[in-house]
Amino acid sequence: MELNDRAELDSSQVNDLGGSRAGRGGGFALPLPGGGGRGGLIGLVVAVVIALVGGGFGLNAATNGDDSGGEDLATSCARDNAQRFENVKCRNLLYVNSIQSYWEQEFPKVSGSRYQPTDTNYFGGAVDTACGQADSGVGPFYCPADKQIYIDLTFYNELASRFGADGEFAAPYVLAHEYGHHIQNLLGTSAKAQRGDQSGPQSASVRLELQADCYAGTWARHATESRDKTGEQPLFTSISETDISQAIDAAEAIGDDTIQERSGGRVNPDQFTHGTSAQRKEWFLRGRETGDPRQCDTFSGRV
Repeated sequence: MELNDRAELDSSQVNDLGGSRAGRGGGFALPLPGGGGRGGLIGLVVAVVIALVGGGFGLNAATNGDDSGGEDLATSCARDNAQRFENVKCRNLLYVNSIQSYWEQEFPKVSGSRYQPTDTNYFGGAVDTACGQADSGVGPFYCPADKQIYIDLTFYNELASRFGADGEFAAPYVLAHEYGHHIQNLLGTSAKAQRGDQSGPQSASVRLELQADCYAGTWARHATESRDKTGEQPLFTSISETDISQAIDAAEAIGDDTIQERSGGRVNPDQFTHGTSAQRKEWFLRGRETGDPRQCDTFSGRV
């Protein structure tokens, strides 16, 4: 993976909220708008990971991300800063720009309407959202109520150290998955899925998560076509098969069966919420190979 040093990044797509906020305490689930179900955390990639394995992120031990205060991303990620891509916040800003550039082009083909961009929020420790309060233990998530994505960037340390997904391309995969949930929200898929079963191997929850993986794969297929703020420069100059393998490693690392085995328990399909490692790989690759979100129908037949 090579990032384009000449790209002009759009810092308005990311809010750096800085460190921990005072709140009502942690917890793995947020209060849900409208009540009932897990819909308030449609994009919660790893709540089940933390719930099964236990523990939080250990922010004091993390080395990437800054939980001491907000940062001026427009300055630190400016094109004239030669070291900007050494900063995890700037790298993730580029990923967000790329994902949204892709959906600006692709969403009208899928829906017949314009794409509605949304923000990603960096936070440290805890954050208040329209879905309620969350701490870092929930992992990255999408809040349908405010249509925004939230991530404590120290999550990537946890993904690498605890689950072995240490490749850099795991990061854009995670963000592309969360933006997949935004697409589902815009299309009305999320609302329909909330009326179905929320656990089990063929549940609406599993189908929703696998579709988000597939959407992430379609972005990966077209990522080198995404353009910067000016529309003139590509954001990525190359993406290799090694990068794709890193995304697959991340997807497999947080499969329900792998998590259950890692926790020392038996595999219980009735508790699946995100899909098996094999399924997550399969649907990401389907998206990547076809490059077409319309091929990501996880709601017809068995998954």
